Amino acid sequence: MTGKPKERTGRRRAFQLVGLGLILFGCFIRVLDPYPVRMTRMIYFDLLQRISPRDYNPDLPVRVVDIDEQSLANWGQWPWPRTLLAQMVKNLGEYGAASIAFDMLFVEPDRFSPARLLKDPSLAGVVSVDHQASKLDNDVLFALEVANWPVVLGAAARQSGDGRAITPHAGIIEIGEAPTAGLVSVPHWTPPAPPLDRSAAGIGGVNVSPLGGMGIIRRVPVLWGGPDGALPGLGIEALRVALGEPVIIAEGTPDEAGIMLAVEIGEFRLPTTENGEIWVRYRRDNPDLYLSADEIMQEPDNPALRAEIEGRIILVGTSAAGLFDMHQTALGESVPGVSIHAQILEQILTGEMMSRSDVTAALELLSFVTLGIVVTAVMARFGAVASFVAGGASAAVVLAISWLAFQNQLILFDVTFPLMGGMANFGLLAGYLFISTEREKRVIRQIFSHYVAPEILDEMEGAGHQLQLGGETQEITVMFSDIRGFTPLSESVSATDLVTLLNQLFSQIGDQILLERGTIDKFIGDAVMAFWNAPLPVEDHPRRAAQAALLMRQALVGFNASDVMKGQPPIALATGCATGRACVGNIGSKRRFNYTVIGDVVNVAARIEQSCRHVDYDILVSCSVYEKTRQDMAMLEAGFVDLKGRTDLEPVFVLVGDRTMLNTPAFQRLEATHKVLIEAIRDRKPSDQIEMICEDCIAQARQIEPGLLNFYGALSGRAADFRSDFQSSQLIFSHHDREPTPTA
Repeated sequence: MTGKPKERTGRRRAFQLVGLGLILFGCFIRVLDPYPVRMTRMIYFDLLQRISPRDYNPDLPVRVVDIDEQSLANWGQWPWPRTLLAQMVKNLGEYGAASIAFDMLFVEPDRFSPARLLKDPSLAGVVSVDHQASKLDNDVLFALEVANWPVVLGAAARQSGDGRAITPHAGIIEIGEAPTAGLVSVPHWTPPAPPLDRSAAGIGGVNVSPLGGMGIIRRVPVLWGGPDGALPGLGIEALRVALGEPVIIAEGTPDEAGIMLAVEIGEFRLPTTENGEIWVRYRRDNPDLYLSADEIMQEPDNPALRAEIEGRIILVGTSAAGLFDMHQTALGESVPGVSIHAQILEQILTGEMMSRSDVTAALELLSFVTLGIVVTAVMARFGAVASFVAGGASAAVVLAISWLAFQNQLILFDVTFPLMGGMANFGLLAGYLFISTEREKRVIRQIFSHYVAPEILDEMEGAGHQLQLGGETQEITVMFSDIRGFTPLSESVSATDLVTLLNQLFSQIGDQILLERGTIDKFIGDAVMAFWNAPLPVEDHPRRAAQAALLMRQALVGFNASDVMKGQPPIALATGCATGRACVGNIGSKRRFNYTVIGDVVNVAARIEQSCRHVDYDILVSCSVYEKTRQDMAMLEAGFVDLKGRTDLEPVFVLVGDRTMLNTPAFQRLEATHKVLIEAIRDRKPSDQIEMICEDCIAQARQIEPGLLNFYGALSGRAADFRSDFQSSQLIFSHHDREPTPTA
């Protein structure tokens, strides 16, 4: 009794160890954070923003001057002469722009400057200007205008090291242990051409992703690391200039170098990643953000334009298709790069800054571990279905926490790894449970196959039979088979040898029962009980039971000739079969029950088996079996027997052979002679006449079934069994015709 609980505990512990191993392996994968894990996390963060994007607020002091297709059509192809850009700066300044940031590069001198045109060999002798005009330089004119207003020019990252160094205009104050040491690094910058770099109020990086970066723009550095020190991004520098702040504060950790926590510009604090990036909180692109450069280039004093520009940060960029400055956002839109800078400024001004810290990552890992423990613990105790429900409920809680954290605090809490990791753990554990269950199922099937035929097992599994207390009444055929002379045999061998002998004997005769789709109910000492037509229907079950009895007789011959029976007297079996209605089902207590049968037919079969000694034949069947198998089995009437516990006498029949024997001329002659013998006994013919007929039967039986010799030898002493006063009422069939008599 204690072995099974210990075995179950051991299996459960092994299962829990497997679950723990999977959890530890998942933690290892999360720490490594391979590309598929990172990308899945990013896609989930994109999904959060797509479900709940930021709203556009037209009152925010940020606008974009767009060099659009209309502007190019009216003012010429790009690049424009710097004189036009100077006019644009002047107009924006007079409209009251708080700062003007160009999301474009002025790397080369203006090719439209008169001084450069005169030096062009291809234009020599074609272009002529007076002496004063020959000294005009558009870059100088542009620089003079830039110096009059709060203008921020852009610098771009590059791979080559040629060119001049760049001097940031913003002072960087570092708090902590060298926080700028871990910034996203730029190999080299492409600064504005002189004298523009000296006249601008600020210089910022125009890049929205690291050099060579492609795809969706999710994070943008607010500070870039470069060979000449930290350089702010274009939008951040535009904000600094608009606020009139001389410095940007970079906040890091006091005990670890190269870790950025936040950037402060005036009253604004921007939480960053450890390498100085911020997560962009996107909104849908809105045309109200843009002002056409064509309108700006017109004459000033436009009240509507002044209302849009005055006191606002103005970013100058382009959406023209041929200028290739389009990027994809987390919302799935393609927008100009200048729009991303504008959206960064908007979220800074509104304080809608998304954040994700090491604490958040640790909580994600804790969520994964918790889900893994829930799945493992519940599955180990209650199975896969309960584990799926519990894991699903836990996953829903984690998903709700992630959504609420994003909606209320703009915290990016990743649920993909906890959920997908939990699903992977569930799948692997369910697979492990399935394999172990299948292994146990095979063991149980192997054990149960000793009781029912394999094909019946297949049908039971396919039909999904459930084991529960109770039963149903139906027609079955019951067999009892007992070893004759068991007591002398048990006295001649040791108990161990006797068990070995019985096991081998029952294995051989049990196989014959299963072969004929029978169900072995139990082994009772030296006897076996079996039944047919349950737990699943078995066609012609009386015939199959009779056939199994014949096969058992054949198997016994081989067993008596085997090595295990050397030196032992041959074993004989007494077998009785009966067909009738009985209650079939699981009978016992709620904790322990047996699948068995209860009914009068069970007692009849048992008593018929006991009558084999009286009849002196090894296989007897009831009248009901005879009725249902008389067309398929070779049987002979054996008279009426008194069954213990029953008032009425029971007609029985000896089972001689199967259909093959039934159709042989030899058996048909014996059957006819046997009928004559029985009629002579019933008609009380002279004993010498009966003896003569009996001798004739014995002579014929010798060639058919030697076991009949003892049967006929004892027949003369059993004359009363054939002369019963009840026999006319008991027999409901004709012994002269093999066709069954119709019944109501």
